[in-house]
Amino acid sequence: MINPIAYFLLFFKATVFSSGGFSNLPSLQQDLTANHWAVEADFGKSVSIGQISPGPNGLWVICLGYLTYGFMGALLALIAITIPPFFVLVVASVYGRIEHQRWVPGLMRGISLAVVGTFLTVFWTISSGSGADWRSWAICAIAFALAYSRRVNIFLILVLAAGAGYLIYR
Repeated sequence: MINPIAYFLLFFKATVFSSGGFSNLPSLQQDLTANHWAVEADFGKSVSIGQISPGPNGLWVICLGYLTYGFMGALLALIAITIPPFFVLVVASVYGRIEHQRWVPGLMRGISLAVVGTFLTVFWTISSGSGADWRSWAICAIAFALAYSRRVNIFLILVLAAGAGYLIYR
């Protein structure tokens, strides 16, 4: 049974300690799976749905809430990811005063690298638990190359990957 307050706090914590986009994915993945409130497949589904949905990149979090706790989960996730951006105004005010300090660029680079490292950990956890074979890795590598080029729309990449998956694994 999911405790709504604890559930909300996990999403809130993940959002407070993230820098937007997918940076709250590692925290949510670790916390929700540890509490047995989500399975690895929920993350793949929610990120995919969030990517093809119009609007901000954070919509995947609301989808994750829905997949793991229904309408109440989507509502709690929405509230949890909406509150922290208001704190950005306070942080922007403080950052404006300290941005020219010598230590700030190093601090920001360290945080960015930690986000990349935790995202790679989640990627590895999801991909290794999915029973991926060389064909799966080929689809992943091609999708990565297309996305990295920034010349192909993400929706088209997902459609191509879905088609390849259908043809290969049917």
